[in-house]
Amino acid sequence: MAINSTLAAVTDRIIARSATSRADYVARMKKAASNGPARAHLSCGNQAHAYAAMGGDKGTLMADRQPNIGIVTAFNDMLSAHQPFETYPAQIKEAARKLGATAQVAGGVPAMCDGVTQGRAGMELSLFSRDVIALSAAVALSHDTFDAAVFLGVCDKIVPGLVIAAATFGHVPALFIPAGPMVSGLGNDEKSKVRQQFATGEIDREGLMKAEMASYHGPGTCTFYGTANTNQMLMEFMGLHLPGTSFVNPGTDLRAALTEQSVAQAINNTALTGRNRPTWQVLDERAFVNGMVGLMATGGSTNLILHLPAMARAAGIEITLQDFADLSELTPLMARVYPNGLADVNHFHAAGGLGFMIGELLNAGLLHGDAVTSYGSSLADYAAEPKLIDGDLSWHAAPTETLNAKTLRKVADPFSPSGGLARLAGNLGEAVIKVSAVAPERQSITAPARVFHDQNAVKEAFRAGEFTGDTVIVVRYQGPKANGMPELHSLTPVLAILQDRGYKMALLTDGRMSGASGKVPAAIHLSPEAADGGPIALIQDGDMIRLDATTGEIEVLTDLAGRTATPPDLTDNHTGMGRELFEQFRRNVGPATQGASALY
Repeated sequence: MAINSTLAAVTDRIIARSATSRADYVARMKKAASNGPARAHLSCGNQAHAYAAMGGDKGTLMADRQPNIGIVTAFNDMLSAHQPFETYPAQIKEAARKLGATAQVAGGVPAMCDGVTQGRAGMELSLFSRDVIALSAAVALSHDTFDAAVFLGVCDKIVPGLVIAAATFGHVPALFIPAGPMVSGLGNDEKSKVRQQFATGEIDREGLMKAEMASYHGPGTCTFYGTANTNQMLMEFMGLHLPGTSFVNPGTDLRAALTEQSVAQAINNTALTGRNRPTWQVLDERAFVNGMVGLMATGGSTNLILHLPAMARAAGIEITLQDFADLSELTPLMARVYPNGLADVNHFHAAGGLGFMIGELLNAGLLHGDAVTSYGSSLADYAAEPKLIDGDLSWHAAPTETLNAKTLRKVADPFSPSGGLARLAGNLGEAVIKVSAVAPERQSITAPARVFHDQNAVKEAFRAGEFTGDTVIVVRYQGPKANGMPELHSLTPVLAILQDRGYKMALLTDGRMSGASGKVPAAIHLSPEAADGGPIALIQDGDMIRLDATTGEIEVLTDLAGRTATPPDLTDNHTGMGRELFEQFRRNVGPATQGASALY
């Protein structure tokens, strides 16, 4: 089917906007690849250092005739999503040997868990960790001994950071290998109820802990549709995974088979095999548009509104909030996965998952089916699901009918005619809002502001009973320049309780929420931020603010003329828990509208 005209128009304007930077990027990638396999040009001394610990693989490496795969891993066993990666390097090396190739761990990258640092000082390093991950992966690949790279990472900042590195080394074929979600535990709806009960004092910490441990209980990603699982969706829509691999549980035979097949695919994508599928060919404008469509169709994490522009810039491509807005308006919401519904990602996968969704969107002309992918000939090959039959891995056509209409629907019968994200603009600047879980009657609010400089102050005011009517809670000096743009997810239970009491509530912030933000309207990523002279710095308690997700407006209705900002003392946000090491990041970071990166 011919692609939708709006999809084509958005893609064309991205191509036009990015023409100069993309051409420069492609020229650099072609030049980097022009000399052939890098190892052939290493001196004997260089090679001796690179192969010294490779034992029986040394002969194959020195022959320079078989691919050598570089493994970049984010393994640690503090993150449940990354714990399964502990055994992956050995599996990858053995799979490579069976095919006459070799593999080496090129390096490791840090991986922090926003679930652990939520509401803590460490969260102020979280967004910047994306750039650190990109830098770390660049160091790993700079040894220039690899014919392909496989990236082991799943969670929030890890995948975007790895994609930035993969794009920067775009002359090298890249494949991402996931670990999958943990099996289902305590239902997400019940978990949210328990959190609200704790916030109101109905249960004690022991009761809260019991519920949390029943929810987050084993290896794999958290099962709600937050940033980690949105990342996995994205890698599939952008053609950097094997088809259907995102949501296969860890520790299963199918998971192991997909890991082994990923090695075979990485080898097959090298210049030494004749296919030669470098990453720069995969990460073009079509891939990023497909990723944005996937984001809207699934109601994915708002964090990707930061990450996708940063990833795209690494490939010489410029994405704007208007691109997101137009694609959101075009794309139907096809999934209801917590926090947008009661189902988790395991239920979504069982209902037909990404293969069903990609097939539906392709048939509707809402994806670039001709996009170059790491597997197969095009994205059309991703409307499939893997199966292990008598020990053999094969791909089969994905379901064409949903197996659970409460979780997953066809394009012609969506949960909503438009996607889950909207752009807001007005005299306060630009912001984004996730509306897929917000009731229609809650998507517009005009109410007085209550201003805070810290999320803990909001919770203190709540405990003191200070919120007694409709309110727009303004939390400022939470942007990347101010304090690294920590998530404000711990405010979600407070806002939900106030809304349940009958008040109209909203959040306005230059910070960010989580991919798990839910039923309360939250205008986030406001740019320019307060620390960069944004008008949010001038708002005072009682100023009337209008937030309307249906019209895309965010306005302060009070005249701010003549006011001057009085910035809070942010000294405590710049020291302790490693924050002093990130001063250069805060000083050089770009605006949220461009990905909030210190690299560009």
